Amino acid sequence: MNKIVIAIDGFSSTGKSTVAKQLAKALNYIYVDTGAMYRAVTYFALENNLIDKDFFHSEKLIERLSDINITFKFNEKLGFAEVYLNGKNIEKAIRTLEVSRFVSPIATISEVRQKLVEQQQLMGKDKGIVMDGRDIGTVVFPDAELKIFMTASAETRAIRRYRELLERGHNLSYDEVLENVTTRDRIDSTREDSPLIKAKDAIEIDNSDLTIEVQLDTLLKLAKAMT
Repeated sequence: MNKIVIAIDGFSSTGKSTVAKQLAKALNYIYVDTGAMYRAVTYFALENNLIDKDFFHSEKLIERLSDINITFKFNEKLGFAEVYLNGKNIEKAIRTLEVSRFVSPIATISEVRQKLVEQQQLMGKDKGIVMDGRDIGTVVFPDAELKIFMTASAETRAIRRYRELLERGHNLSYDEVLENVTTRDRIDSTREDSPLIKAKDAIEIDNSDLTIEVQLDTLLKLAKAMT
């Protein structure tokens, strides 16, 4: 079968990454979590004191973009690729609520987006890739053969994220998570550079009441119809 590019966009905590990983594995495609790339930049900013409480030093971060090298390495035990920053595995470190608080503001910086989009486009030049994020079908791969837009209610997404964080041992409230989800929605949808919007030719899937199994089956059928 001919290999294609599959672009999956959508709001935070819609389970994009989970179903994208499974889809890539089923198709024997490469999976790229672009959200992890923006989280890696955010982690770098936090670790290098470029974020001070609710203020981040964007100019200083831009000056240091050349110091950021993001790679993915496949973990056979886990069954997916983990993200590395300058050779260090930061897969767990970037999944905290602190990183979540700042990742959307960091993603509004045009220079950051330009750097990461260039890397993402190189990753998909040979096709056979599943990539999820906010602007994959609109900016990174506007000619992708299959575009999916994932959505769900803010409350449903907050519950999912809250349970996930609790399982990882984080001590926080549901209200904190809901506020983070709604704030990220607002920032992602209203930023000037590459805002989160549904591509005109994207297929929208509201997974508020769908199981992972149903989502995967739906995407597999769509993908196979395109190859």
